[in-house]
Amino acid sequence: MKKYIHELKKWPNFIWRQDRLVDLLASVRHRQGRLVGRMEGLGFQLRTEAILQSLTEEVLKSSEIEGEHLNREQVRSSLARHLGMDIGGLTPASRSVEGIVEMMLDATQRYKASLTAERLFSWHAALFPVGRSGMTKIRVGKWRNDNEGPMQVVSGPIGRQQVYFQAPDASRLSREMITFFAWFNSRKPIDSVLKAGVAHLWFVTIHPFDDGNGRIARAIADLALARSENSPQRFYSLSAQIAKERKSYYTVLESTQKGTLDITEWLEWFLECLDRAFEGTETILGSVLKKAKFWEKYQGESFNDRQRNILNRLFDGFEGKLSSSKWAALGKCSQDTASRDIADLVKREILVKNPEGGRSTSYMLIHLKRES
Repeated sequence: MKKYIHELKKWPNFIWRQDRLVDLLASVRHRQGRLVGRMEGLGFQLRTEAILQSLTEEVLKSSEIEGEHLNREQVRSSLARHLGMDIGGLTPASRSVEGIVEMMLDATQRYKASLTAERLFSWHAALFPVGRSGMTKIRVGKWRNDNEGPMQVVSGPIGRQQVYFQAPDASRLSREMITFFAWFNSRKPIDSVLKAGVAHLWFVTIHPFDDGNGRIARAIADLALARSENSPQRFYSLSAQIAKERKSYYTVLESTQKGTLDITEWLEWFLECLDRAFEGTETILGSVLKKAKFWEKYQGESFNDRQRNILNRLFDGFEGKLSSSKWAALGKCSQDTASRDIADLVKREILVKNPEGGRSTSYMLIHLKRES
């Protein structure tokens, strides 16, 4: 039977082919530097808006990879509140949303702080504030104990499940994590971007918690990437790109964990994915600039609070189509008031009715329609 990499004699002494990574790493570092420089030139207001959008995507997509879909407005509002940003109309956030936001901000804002067991325990407790994963009670803020059997990653119907991976025994976790922390916090000569990739794979292979290992692994990678830029400011979302490539993400993880300690293939995939994540920043930046140009154009015109807040939501990644009933729910107003708000914006050529009519009547920003 084929061994997992954590069962190999020389584990965790990873190796990789530097000659196969050097060009990829140079490309990532070049684009990373250009991106940071470009964002720094935006000015404070646009830069903070880009940071907020990037962090919102990171929180949403890291959870989405694990099949958990969070409310965008709750995430955005929670982030803005924690970062002291004034975005108006803050939406109250659930405890689970607050928890993952706190974990992500601790990872990216306190990137210089050492990674320790206590720090990871606090992240884990933030992810599972009620001590449960779904309906299942889990050990929160503690390493798993395997009392109910080995930690396995499985899929398929009950009775015909396929085991993709089995993590190290719980009895090994304490010393495994000591080794991991010593490596991560050391100043050994390894590029911080490569370190992010190695750390991600290493942590998710140990799988030390009952649940939440993937989200914590990606937070650790974000921490290492923040160190690589020596900045807490996030202008891209690695998790958003991983979510787009979820199938290949799990495929390369599985093949690496069932392979040898040569992790070149994983690091190639990680660097290529990160490189593509920088391209996603163009979408975020485009949205931020469109929003800024819109309000600059209409700065002399009046809007009521409902109109201003909902127009901002359309620029910030509104999910689904905007109907009068959605407007009424978002604006906490009657259907008649929502219809008047919308009619006013249509008359002013800010909103336009989509082709569908009847019960499917919906609207979109003319600015976005022209550029779609």
